[in-house]
Amino acid sequence: MVVDETEASRICLEKAMAASVVTGLAVIAAVAASLPAHLQVSLAANLGLSAFAFWLTTSVVRSLGDTFLQANLRGIDLNKTTTKRNELGVLVRPVEGVPIPESQGTIAAFVFILVMSVFIPSEFAANGLRRVPPRLPPHACLSEQLAAVLTITFASFMGFADDVLDLRWRHKIPLPFLATLPLLLVYYANGNVTGVMVPGPLRGILGDSLNLGLFFYVFLLLLAVFSTHAINIYAGVNGLEVGQSVVIAVSVLILNILQLHRIPVQYEEYRDQHAQSLFLIIPFLAVSLALLRLNWYPSRVFVGDTYCYFAGMTFAVVCIVGHFSKSMVLFLLPQILNFIYSSPQLFSFMGIPCPRHRMPAYNTKLGHVMNSYAEFKPAELKRCGQAIFWLLRTCWLVHVRPVGTDGRVQMSNLTLINFLLYGLGSCREDVLCLRLLALQVLCSGLCFAVRFGLASYVYDVVL
Repeated sequence: MVVDETEASRICLEKAMAASVVTGLAVIAAVAASLPAHLQVSLAANLGLSAFAFWLTTSVVRSLGDTFLQANLRGIDLNKTTTKRNELGVLVRPVEGVPIPESQGTIAAFVFILVMSVFIPSEFAANGLRRVPPRLPPHACLSEQLAAVLTITFASFMGFADDVLDLRWRHKIPLPFLATLPLLLVYYANGNVTGVMVPGPLRGILGDSLNLGLFFYVFLLLLAVFSTHAINIYAGVNGLEVGQSVVIAVSVLILNILQLHRIPVQYEEYRDQHAQSLFLIIPFLAVSLALLRLNWYPSRVFVGDTYCYFAGMTFAVVCIVGHFSKSMVLFLLPQILNFIYSSPQLFSFMGIPCPRHRMPAYNTKLGHVMNSYAEFKPAELKRCGQAIFWLLRTCWLVHVRPVGTDGRVQMSNLTLINFLLYGLGSCREDVLCLRLLALQVLCSGLCFAVRFGLASYVYDVVL
């Protein structure tokens, strides 16, 4: 029965993917009819290369699994019946189970970089069909695209280094700063747009626009660092890392299509920005969908930190190129909530213990995932830790159970995954992933409601 449900889940996923792709192509074709000739040619080339990227990613991941296993890039899925446990259902250490190829995000990142390397010359060859001069000289546009690909490449390399070397957090946190510098330098050279429109109620105080200067670049750097690591810490369920990235990528795709449809022809600068973002997100979506098919429950491959770095930096790059960083913050709302909720465990100064793996536990009898716990004595926590623990317990934000007369308790780990299990109960792993992805979709819907609904009440013009 479990096998039937598992196969049904995979079939539903593939049908949903196929329907989404067909719908997306139809919408893109409808919008493309109103685009200039050079964008139509570029878009056709991008879609063709993206289809090739989907096929190539699928083929290479399937064929190189044994190669990764031989290189000791492997993992064991802890929440499966094939993983050895004792009579109490507790994992046996060292963990014994079926080895699964790890770090398959490396292949997706490589195919993406390869496709973009071929696409960029095609795009700039199509620029000869322009009827009006571009907003920037050809070499400036070229440098922007190359810097975007270079930044994503650098982040992917850092992710692979993390998979192989298991870098410490003090090394991982500053690396995205360095990876983003090439793109920000080109951004500075190509216009240095650091102003933001001021909402109507505040214009009497701040004026029509506010130039943030250096603070704007600091914000972009922090966004790049956060998005790169946010995917990584919001993980632990088959399909979640790639699934959340696919939802965010589809949201970016919809935003770009809407903007290309909405923005009048005379605002060619804004249309070009969204076109550049579109040309980056479609190949990313293609390689991610290919990876999602193989990473879905029960996972046949693990994506590794490489994919998390690759996906996070791609989101940072597309919002910088497309100039919609505020919208990207709303797309990343579940990741922000997960980070805030996790912070008492992530920051050691609070004293709440943080296990190396905070993924859900497994109920062998039901085949369900359930809450995992951290064990500690509340009286031994630091003052701020005691205050946070009291707040979480009082507001019913965690599940707490006593484990002995010595004052020790077990508290459900502080991740959005565990919070959902605490609120909705245990379930199969693929069901949990679907619930988390539904939350991601709701947050994207909220972003569009704010972007195209509420914004009209505080801004005179919404572009």
